[in-house]
Amino acid sequence: MKSILRYFKGVGRETKRIKWPTRETFVPSMIVVICITLFAGIFLALEDYAATIILEQLQKAFEAM
Repeated sequence: MKSILRYFKGVGRETKRIKWPTRETFVPSMIVVICITLFAGIFLALEDYAATIILEQLQKAFEAM
């Protein structure tokens, strides 16, 4: 139990040593991350939609044989 308490005390000390970003640094970075995430989500959704259409067309083509 003492080792667990010592661990969390160490975590608390390290947290105080962190140099947190300022708002002027944080906001632009957050906007970039959100934009990249949205772009990736839209891209993957479109890719999934296209793959579904292609697979359906292949399935119809092979069923006709």
